Amino acid sequence: MDNHSITTPPGGCKLRRLEGPPYNRAMLTGRQIGFVGGGNMAEALVAGLLRNGLTTPDRLAVSDPLGSRREFLGRTFGVVVTADNRAAVRGADIVVLCVEPQVLDEVLRELAPSLDSHPLMISVAAGYPLSRMRHHLPAVNRLIRAMPNTPSAIGEGVMAMSLAPDVSSEDRETARQLFESVGVAVMVEERLLDAVTGLSGSGPAYVFGMIEALADGGVLAGLPRSTAQLLAAKTVAGAAGMVLEQGEHPAVLKDRVASPGGTTIAGLNELEQGRLRATLMSAVEAATQRSQELGKTENHHL
Repeated sequence: MDNHSITTPPGGCKLRRLEGPPYNRAMLTGRQIGFVGGGNMAEALVAGLLRNGLTTPDRLAVSDPLGSRREFLGRTFGVVVTADNRAAVRGADIVVLCVEPQVLDEVLRELAPSLDSHPLMISVAAGYPLSRMRHHLPAVNRLIRAMPNTPSAIGEGVMAMSLAPDVSSEDRETARQLFESVGVAVMVEERLLDAVTGLSGSGPAYVFGMIEALADGGVLAGLPRSTAQLLAAKTVAGAAGMVLEQGEHPAVLKDRVASPGGTTIAGLNELEQGRLRATLMSAVEAATQRSQELGKTENHHL
């Protein structure tokens, strides 16, 4: 099907950004959206939807077991809040599952009798396959699995999506607009979502560690801590922005900074001696393998 097609850009990764207008409000306007779980990702999505004018607070319902969390979401965004998962999804056109994978079996069993509206179901639970969702929701065939990351909280996230076979182009567009309210959405084959988890899902933590280390280096060289941290964070953000805006290979941009016999090539030599690139590659590989292991562990309960 065309809506499932995945093109291969230079470099060979089967990954592409979903095309379409930034916001076609007709896709989301007037639709009831239920969030099961009111944690950081649900908060980011609620904030993004409202900030971009894609819906109104009365069209959003969020369930969470913590009273303090419900009070915060209700006060901050004016959305409907409840402790009852079934109440949050009742009559919903779209349901977004923002709970941990280890409790999703129980949550889906609880929700199954309450999905009379046959909503589009979107899960952001890491390592939880579409086949397992179908097992618990045999009457629902509009299923999407997604892997977002934490920069969604500031509208700079990247979300990878995989679709069940029966998902329509309209549903894909709806999910794309939902996620692009907090960043960029791409589509991958489901078998690659563990790699997405290892790279962009866990990746912010790697970058935070790099920013901390760069700032520590600045302090070691005599800079005040606050100045060093600002310089480190802005340097990382600026370098990433150049990769995205200029479309050049990172190695080309690196070579432009490293003049013969200069300071940058001396620093890069130290990074090579410390195996920075190999270590980052291994980190992505280890996180990917761990995501695969967690998925297999969960599947043993079927």
